[in-house]
Amino acid sequence: MTIKVYLWGMRLCTLVALVSLVAVVYFVSPIRDGILGQALFYVSLFFSTTGIATLFLFWLRRNFSKNEAAYPGVGVSFRQGALIAFAVCALLVLQSFRLLVWWDGGIVVAGVLLIELWFLSR
Repeated sequence: MTIKVYLWGMRLCTLVALVSLVAVVYFVSPIRDGILGQALFYVSLFFSTTGIATLFLFWLRRNFSKNEAAYPGVGVSFRQGALIAFAVCALLVLQSFRLLVWWDGGIVVAGVLLIELWFLSR
């Protein structure tokens, strides 16, 4: 698969995820639908955030590192986008349970950074 095909597929999947996120926000009531409505929201938020972050990070990587080959940057950008999406969803879940304070947010961000550093050191 070429990078161009991958990026178009990622754009399409991100667009579908964004449409599903808007549909969940518009049509699903978290009070009426309970845990299923919340799960749909967090899953669609995770996929849309992953897609947006991946595309943005790949764009940054491609524009600001002229010496690096493009193909290895795709996997790194996807991993970092998924980690960012996980952090966003984890912070929102903590906030929905009224458990989010600054040190919990710091622990989530530090955990994501440690996971990324572990991947970079391998």
